[in-house]
Amino acid sequence: MNFYKYKKKMIKENDWRRQGQEKYLKGVKLFYRKYKPYSEEWEHDHCEFCGEKFSEKEGEGLKTGYVTANNYHWICDKCYKDFKEEFEWEIILP
Repeated sequence: MNFYKYKKKMIKENDWRRQGQEKYLKGVKLFYRKYKPYSEEWEHDHCEFCGEKFSEKEGEGLKTGYVTANNYHWICDKCYKDFKEEFEWEIILP
């Protein structure tokens, strides 16, 4: 069985959160931001890996996370930590 090593934690190649995200998230620049919907028509988004909800509404979902420059792909803190080395993300500071 193949594994990707992240320090002491082992992330399996067949981890349920893997769904081909490397096609559009490998090596991208990420920003850590307060959640803002991609479009005025959208009320929320989901983590690209685990599906955790992001929302501006009080009492609903995550309020901050990692996002691509176009504000389209959101990643929760846990999934960022689990996949950051494998996906070779660069964090852009404000």
